[in-house]
Amino acid sequence: MMNVFKTPENYLYSNRALLVLFIPLLIQYALDFCVGLADSIMVSSLGEAAISGVSLVDFLIQLLIFSFSALATGGAVVAGQYLGNNQVDKAQNASTQLVWFSSIFSCMLMIFVIILRQFLIAFLFGQIEADVWQNVDKYLCIVALSIPFIAIFNVGAAIFRITNNASLPMKILVICDVLNIIGNAVCIYYLGWDVRGVAVPTVIARALSAVLIMYFAVDEDYKLHIKRTLRHKFDFKILKKVLQVGIPYGIENGLFQLGRILVLSLVSTFGTMAIAANSVGYTIGIFSVLPGFAINLGLTAVISKCVGANDYEQVRYYNKKCLMIAFISHIICNAVIFAILPFILGIYNLSPQTAAMTAQMIIWHGIFAIIIWPLAFTLPATFRGAGDSKSVMYISLIVMFTCRIALSYIIADWMGVGVFGTWIAMFIDWYVRAGIYIYRYFSDKWTEYRVI
Repeated sequence: MMNVFKTPENYLYSNRALLVLFIPLLIQYALDFCVGLADSIMVSSLGEAAISGVSLVDFLIQLLIFSFSALATGGAVVAGQYLGNNQVDKAQNASTQLVWFSSIFSCMLMIFVIILRQFLIAFLFGQIEADVWQNVDKYLCIVALSIPFIAIFNVGAAIFRITNNASLPMKILVICDVLNIIGNAVCIYYLGWDVRGVAVPTVIARALSAVLIMYFAVDEDYKLHIKRTLRHKFDFKILKKVLQVGIPYGIENGLFQLGRILVLSLVSTFGTMAIAANSVGYTIGIFSVLPGFAINLGLTAVISKCVGANDYEQVRYYNKKCLMIAFISHIICNAVIFAILPFILGIYNLSPQTAAMTAQMIIWHGIFAIIIWPLAFTLPATFRGAGDSKSVMYISLIVMFTCRIALSYIIADWMGVGVFGTWIAMFIDWYVRAGIYIYRYFSDKWTEYRVI
């Protein structure tokens, strides 16, 4: 049996190459959450209406970020498979098609959001107070301008991941996030702006990130460089391959966020204490699976190149190896969280009953994050890298609606368990996903979906 921690010499990714890929992605994810935290602290000085307005819009923008990231990651699978098959010209073409499609689609979406923003506010957020509505309208009108920049940066980052250069997008993000935080502080604390003090620096930072990533992507010395031209002709044959992987993953991510809204609407019926405990539990729970998110992004790039080379022995090797890395990193991460949990809960200044409820959520989430999360969420990253994106989407959505949502209402509401019932439903969701994905992995059906 092959030693999973000792990489054979002829394999595509050494242990060092995997670390070079995964660590920048981990830092990138951590940065995103830290910037969001800094923003919320600054906005809190503007009052509750401002906090509510910004948080509602940020949820919508976060939905778009997840969707564009999924589209870019899925689309880059095609470039990765071409690259693994040594068809560099076609890999470059696939990357170019992805950039142009994402740019045009995101510009159309930006115009749609700006023109119909008041309809969207009413449709998504219902009856909100007048001062909150005013802040939402003001903030969304400006932040919507960043939609194309979000799409372009995510596409560029995905293209660089394919060539094992995740550090470049990370460095760009570090620069832009620092400038974003400084800009927010200057506009809010020094210039005395309202929610526009958070919106304007955010748009500028995202625009800069898009410009920088494209500056490096059009460099002809880069293996997957984008052609320098404003006259583009779509290659619909390759674009179709790009979209058949990217769109299902984007739909999966978008509807997953919708599922979270449905569960949160149930949580809100259990009172302020439950809402507070659930909110803090989710915030800390994200950190408990942060390494897994980073590994999933990198693993898709790794698998796509192995599949392109038609080497499924390497696919299985890296799948097993990355699952082991995910399990080990989650053990370490959650051990740290458990150790400092009393200190973390103390920062939030929760009541003893709310703190106890939150601690229960975090501890059980951490346990299942170690035991089952990698099988439920890292294993399907292998399928996506192989081109089996639609099957993952169908499985994910069916399990989410039948387990995560339906069981939340049955266990939490009908059975009277309360807010923790929604977490029990989530853990059941993970186990069902894991069981189906394990069956699919050993069935080898996912090996039939090679895109190129």
